[in-house]
Amino acid sequence: MKKTLLLLAVSLLAITTINAQQKNQFVKIETAQGYCIIKLYNETPVHRDNFIRLVKSHYFDATTFNRILKGFVIQGGDPDSLYDKGKTLKPEQKWIKPEFNDSLYHKRGVLAMGRDGNAAKESFSTQIYIVDGRTWTNAQLDAIETKNKVRFPEWQRNVYRTIGGTPFLDQNYTVFGEIVKGMDWIDKITAVNVNKDGNPDKEVRMKVTVLTPGDVIKELR
Repeated sequence: MKKTLLLLAVSLLAITTINAQQKNQFVKIETAQGYCIIKLYNETPVHRDNFIRLVKSHYFDATTFNRILKGFVIQGGDPDSLYDKGKTLKPEQKWIKPEFNDSLYHKRGVLAMGRDGNAAKESFSTQIYIVDGRTWTNAQLDAIETKNKVRFPEWQRNVYRTIGGTPFLDQNYTVFGEIVKGMDWIDKITAVNVNKDGNPDKEVRMKVTVLTPGDVIKELR
């Protein structure tokens, strides 16, 4: 009887977890090196919806990860990274206002939008990056806080000390998702041969898919 109740409790917990996950949307990014599953944040609805629209239009399927910097980021989605050079990508580039959130930060494995040096810190609509990063000491985090006028709570500092990331990008670039399966994909991508600018010797093509609720259950079970 006790065993049956325990199994029932475990099953209910699994169902509750899956139901909670369904409130978020998930995408799958595939390359020749493998794949990862990314949960998109509901706290950044404009970036999330823009990304989903581009994924469904197969925008990213004609682009590559064209800048791979181990210990920093894996960047792609730039129209200049087309592998089908005769194709013109739509929509045209536009700006997205930042959606900063103190609870969303640049830990290893997050998905964020790139931008140029505009004062409003608005994102490009198509250029994405995934954080590889590195670990940081308390002294280094203190220095970043002073320079960037940000504050890292202890729970966030612990992540940066143990898991790593790029804390100096916090509150400067919008984070809108994170890898929930396939974190080792980052290691496989950053292992490819690149030149001094991070451009890979061989194109790292991507395929991005929006997952259905059923797909999410299969991938995360």
